[in-house]
Amino acid sequence: MHIALTHEQADFDALASLLGVWLLDEEIFPVLPRRMNRNCQAFISFYGSELPFVEPRDLPPEEVEMVTLVDTQSYITVKGASEKTQVRVIDHHPRRLDLPDQWKIVNIESLGACTTIFVERLHEIKKPLSSLQATLLLLGIYEDTGSLTYNSTTARDMRAAAYLLEEGASLRIAMDYLNPPLTNGQREVYEQLLNQMELHKIHGQKVVLAKATAENLTEEISSIAHKMRDLFDPDALFVLVTTAEGIRLVARATTDQVDVSAIAAYFGGGGHARAAAALVHPDEGSTKLDALNKVYQELLEILPDFIRPPITVGQIMSRHPLMISPDMSAKEAAHLMQRYGYEGYPVVKEGRVIGLLTRRAVDRALAHKLNLPAGSLMEANEIKVYPGDSLDHLQQVMIQSGWGQIPVVSPESGEVIGIVTRTDLLKIQAGNNTLVSGRENFAKQLEETLPPGRLALLRVISETAHTLRAPAYIVGGFVRDLLLDRPGLDFDIVIEGDAISLARSLAHQFGGRVIAHKRFGTAKWQIQEARATIAQKLLNQNLPAPLDFPESLDLISARTEFYEYPTALPTVEHGSIKLDLHRRDFTINTLALRLDGRHFGELYDYYGGLHDLQKKLVRVLHSLSFVDDPTRMLRAVRFEQRFNFSIEHRTLQLITEAHTLLRQLSGSRLRHEFDLILAEEKPERMFARLKELDLLNAIHPALDWKEEQAAPLLRVLHDPLDQRWRLPESFGHFPIRRALAYLVWLMPLLIEESQAVAEKLRLPAAIQNALKTGQQLLAELPALVSAPVSQLVERLESTPRPALYAIYCQGTSPEVKHLIEKYLTDWQYIQIITDGKVLKAIGVTPGPIYSRILATLRAARLDGQIKTDEEEQALLSQMVRAIAKFD
Repeated sequence: MHIALTHEQADFDALASLLGVWLLDEEIFPVLPRRMNRNCQAFISFYGSELPFVEPRDLPPEEVEMVTLVDTQSYITVKGASEKTQVRVIDHHPRRLDLPDQWKIVNIESLGACTTIFVERLHEIKKPLSSLQATLLLLGIYEDTGSLTYNSTTARDMRAAAYLLEEGASLRIAMDYLNPPLTNGQREVYEQLLNQMELHKIHGQKVVLAKATAENLTEEISSIAHKMRDLFDPDALFVLVTTAEGIRLVARATTDQVDVSAIAAYFGGGGHARAAAALVHPDEGSTKLDALNKVYQELLEILPDFIRPPITVGQIMSRHPLMISPDMSAKEAAHLMQRYGYEGYPVVKEGRVIGLLTRRAVDRALAHKLNLPAGSLMEANEIKVYPGDSLDHLQQVMIQSGWGQIPVVSPESGEVIGIVTRTDLLKIQAGNNTLVSGRENFAKQLEETLPPGRLALLRVISETAHTLRAPAYIVGGFVRDLLLDRPGLDFDIVIEGDAISLARSLAHQFGGRVIAHKRFGTAKWQIQEARATIAQKLLNQNLPAPLDFPESLDLISARTEFYEYPTALPTVEHGSIKLDLHRRDFTINTLALRLDGRHFGELYDYYGGLHDLQKKLVRVLHSLSFVDDPTRMLRAVRFEQRFNFSIEHRTLQLITEAHTLLRQLSGSRLRHEFDLILAEEKPERMFARLKELDLLNAIHPALDWKEEQAAPLLRVLHDPLDQRWRLPESFGHFPIRRALAYLVWLMPLLIEESQAVAEKLRLPAAIQNALKTGQQLLAELPALVSAPVSQLVERLESTPRPALYAIYCQGTSPEVKHLIEKYLTDWQYIQIITDGKVLKAIGVTPGPIYSRILATLRAARLDGQIKTDEEEQALLSQMVRAIAKFD
């Protein structure tokens, strides 16, 4: 005989799972538990005759060969079972570690309801369902998912519920049984609980605890707990009630920071993260009231160990902080503070924090010309916090100590692993920091956005980084664009640790070649040779083929940087991910997605980038950012116009104050930024904004932008290039479109001005020459309109084609445009039959005379003086005779 069992005090998910297992195999006996929740008992009393459930006393007197446990992993033996009885488990709760080895785990999945497992299989085999069966199955899903509102609800639960509605499930019946009114006995307990309710704030979470005595209560306590949860809306609720069996603990949670199943397990119970229960048996000899108070007190004491703060010190701290020894001099400390910009440094001796050295103490000492050691200047104390501490605790430590920078110490080793500042705390409290690591995950967006090959590559990096215990992140623009729903395909990986070692480990596993730069801690993994190996491993996991891999992947060790003087290139040193992100230009570029292990897809936002993305703001990270790197002013405009954002008010003010520094930048750095602008979709808006902010003039007094330049610029950048022009693919080592764009932009300037700007931007000599020649032609064209055709053609052909095309796109006069069109369609194809070989054959001595003869013949053709080959030969003979006569 094969029977199905579930847990005592059964809810609708338990009953529906019993029905589900019978629908899949009608040879199984679905055995009702001895105790059920009141709403379940009412449902069975009314509809039980139409359902296949069996009371334990009605089982046939046969040997139980197999038991299937549903919605539980606890087995209460029944009559007919023996040691030979096989046990199977189908559940949606976390797997218990103490399950017997001989039990068979058929299915344990993390779903909102166990019923979903059965409904999916029923749907798959197209099993017909009656309206009542579909309704009970729907009740099972709805009760355990809070009508599909709990965070534990999955898309699979929703699809299963939708299928049941299609099969005729009745929402009206479901609603009648999901929220039954309290009985008189339950209401008495409810009143007791309200009178003895206590509200506690634990790690920032609102926790309600309540206790009552109800030894005569026969109905379930869960309905009472639901009423209290709805009344107080806490982050977690714990109800303790003495009953005839013992002390019942019913726990509910509405946040991921409280896993009530772990707390219930501490007291010998179980459940899942949002709903759990336990039955505690009093110690022998103690009264139930004493036992109730004892369990209540014990619960209160352990809660801080089980409740996680929404944000911990470890999430906002800066890792790998700079520390100083007590014998470092004030001058050395001042140099350190000037270089890295922090206001305080832990003073450490033999691995132990002994004090904090602040910038104020150093400045005061040096003002009095005292180069004292740090040990004499520091604020002596052993103040520290741990990474798991709450922000409330951190604030208390800061208030009591007066320190604005608190060392963070590893609880295992006692070593200083980070530092957290008053600024870090204020950002969180002010709501400007939207740090969501551990609370918001974007793995789904990665999976939906990236092609299979690139996603598979990230998974490979995730596994390898996790094995090496090296936190790995995608950072910057890729994350920004992913969150703006403008995903790209190119990304770099930042490693909090040794990127070169990680790259070599990847190459060792999958092949490929690593190019390492030890000085900067960067590595390029050449993937071409490894593609087949990676694809084979991933195809074994049934991923679609072919997989799209990049040719290479850059892995970079997290680093920090500082500038020796304004406009200098930065000096780089290794650092933490927080410091690495801090060196970036704008808050919207400081977002990072962590990849390693279980952190895959977690968003790290230390500087409020997500907030600014949502508010559509371009905000600089710190007040000296434009002084350190003035090119950031050009990038601010580029991002503002690309995303249709606004430059934040304070950032605009800093641009105004620092814009004159642009003139100090090298031409190559300026040109690189303009190259990026010309590669954008709306460069004309960016140039207009640069002019509005006086940034063009700051680069060079002659540099300008006019509204009428927008159309020709967009034409040369985006419109199809007219094939009649026979333009080269590149010009002056620039792609042809970029070269044309510079010509269109700068040609309206005076020749002297354009040449000065071109020199400033270090434009290639070919472009500078084309610019000058084009400007000269532009000045001569009005007069050439009435000149002979040959003179016009000679002038057009002496001008580089890109310059001529730029002039044509500038919107010149109709007469000039007509002449250029005529040249393109007719004149450039008018040629002569005479060449150097002909001249040599008729006895003309080679030399400059060849060019003059050929030019004269072609000019005659262009001007209509000769029209046929015979006329050309006649004119040639005439010229040769004249030359011979002259000689």
